[in-house]
Amino acid sequence: MTQTNAVIPAFLLNKVVIVTGASRGLGAQIAQKMAGAGASVCVNYLNSQEAADTVVADIVAAGGQAFAYQADVTELEQMQGMANEVTARYGRIDILVNNALPSYQFNPSADYTSIETVQWSHFTQQIDGIVKGAVNAVQAVLPQMKAQKTGKILNISTNLVYNPVVTYYDYTTAKSALIGLTRNLAAELGQYGIRVNLLAGGLLKTTDASRLTTEAVFDYIATTTPLRQATSVDDFANSVLLMASDLSAAITGQSIAVDGGLTMP
Repeated sequence: MTQTNAVIPAFLLNKVVIVTGASRGLGAQIAQKMAGAGASVCVNYLNSQEAADTVVADIVAAGGQAFAYQADVTELEQMQGMANEVTARYGRIDILVNNALPSYQFNPSADYTSIETVQWSHFTQQIDGIVKGAVNAVQAVLPQMKAQKTGKILNISTNLVYNPVVTYYDYTTAKSALIGLTRNLAAELGQYGIRVNLLAGGLLKTTDASRLTTEAVFDYIATTTPLRQATSVDDFANSVLLMASDLSAAITGQSIAVDGGLTMP
């Protein structure tokens, strides 16, 4: 099946977006899509300043607005500092994309793929980076979103929580926790006009995490997927854009798989 690059309308004109972990891979693509749709974007990064600066430069070269900001999602004060800087620059915060991920190797033979060998330290590293990171980011942007009486929070997860084809205990457990977090946030924050949803991707073609995946594996995924194709980074970023836009105003508290129908939670 042939993929086409759709022309993206200005869905996010005058919107302000924070994307955590946006210096490369999926986060960078999301940031670029958001900017292309008219948003002003904060490109958050932890260590990769040069890569983050490149993302910003690409956005600006295409006529968009963006800046890079170094902050550790596991440190609440750093997240608050970032939120304050975004508000000082742009006057508001409309969308938060919780994309940041602690360092991880998707190695099917690693210790953390078996309950007999996984260590609790594996869990805590992933929970701190994924769950604590998302909580800190939400707490940082919440005062501004509540003052505006509107906002979108999008949590990025994985379809491994629905179909653990490889038992990455630490990673999948932490990503599963985002589902509960999403539903609780949606239930509490809806009264303030804040929508909260989760998007779960599969093995995306191609990111840093999947760069070692062979074409044969991608072909196999395609044969088992209703759409008969692996989901691209571009496809996933477009889905994030849709959920960030006002077109999804009636949707909150949902966990949506973006994997061509491979899983149907």
